[in-house]
Amino acid sequence: MELVLASASPRRRDILDAAKISYTVCPSQVDESYPSDMEAIRVPELLARCKAEDVAATHPDAVVVGADTVVLSDGALLGKPKDRADACRMLRALSGHTHQVVSGIAVVANGVCYSDTVVTEVTMRPIADGEIEAYVNRDLPLDKAGAYGIQEAAGLFVSQIHGDYYNVVGLPLCRLGQLLTEAGFPLF
Repeated sequence: MELVLASASPRRRDILDAAKISYTVCPSQVDESYPSDMEAIRVPELLARCKAEDVAATHPDAVVVGADTVVLSDGALLGKPKDRADACRMLRALSGHTHQVVSGIAVVANGVCYSDTVVTEVTMRPIADGEIEAYVNRDLPLDKAGAYGIQEAAGLFVSQIHGDYYNVVGLPLCRLGQLLTEAGFPLF
């Protein structure tokens, strides 16, 4: 049974590789827009389902995994920053506060979509402006929701997490395993 990851994210590939799960990559080309009145916490699951269903349409015999991750800070949805200034703005907003990392995960198998939302709370210590600018200039976190990667140097800013660490990286591994099992995909 073939597993297809509907994402080009190197972090999601790293997680699957570390778990020794065989897969191929076929990034979804789906439009990532969503209804403006949609509750922010529901957006990632909707987008994960759309991505998985998009790729499943061209891989009907495969099990397809779609995912989407955002950061919620004081109710505001933080996706990927537009540029360095936006990344600095996001990190300043997260500095000294607790926020939520929300991932939608979807598995499509035999025309059936299994999906869920996983939430992890992350607390960042107060971060000096100089640290923020140095991090952004060095690590270029423009491809990461909330402008940081916990698995990289930004882990130095994180004082506490409550929930799934892999969710913060971008793929909630435990919940993915449960959905794959539910869909009939053999993990071992």
